[in-house]
Amino acid sequence: MDKTAALVIIDVQNDFCPGGSLPVPEGDKVVAVLNRYIELFRAKELVIFASRDWHPARTGHFKAYGGIWPPHCVQGSRGAQFHPDLQLPPQAIIISKGMDPTKDDYSAFAGVSEQQIPFPETLKILGIRHLYVGGLATDYCVKETVLEGLRQGFSVTVLEDAVRGVDLNPGDSEKAMAEMTELEADTTNFTALEQHR
Repeated sequence: MDKTAALVIIDVQNDFCPGGSLPVPEGDKVVAVLNRYIELFRAKELVIFASRDWHPARTGHFKAYGGIWPPHCVQGSRGAQFHPDLQLPPQAIIISKGMDPTKDDYSAFAGVSEQQIPFPETLKILGIRHLYVGGLATDYCVKETVLEGLRQGFSVTVLEDAVRGVDLNPGDSEKAMAEMTELEADTTNFTALEQHR
């Protein structure tokens, strides 16, 4: 990994973990693994991003207003907070998405930094070309972020030991992984990455 690489942690928020309003099965299992990746990227002084769903209380994303999901990750709520055990460093760049009530915005590429700079522009400013992506959920926000990254010309590596899926339909996560790799996303795990850093 060189200075053009960045870690992108997708939506490791309380509502997507056990006990939350839209829990990903074993979603909290990614936390310890992601903390190891955070440590590795910090040691190499590489950029770390953390995206979050940041929905208004009333949005077409939720069932009550025409969407398919129960209310989750509402701005300012406990459910929208990052998992308490996720060890994000102070310099991590937070990317918020899902604020537009007319859009689903699964991909982090639809998000903005705390300075309201769009994620793609932030990547360009920082000279990032290679994204290492982990988090929740494999078959939605991880997949859409990876696919959009590939469409925009980035190299993308999925951290296969640091993702979990919703599997609204059985096998959705496997299909998502297949779709990402078919479009030339790489995959790796912590052991392999540490050995080849």
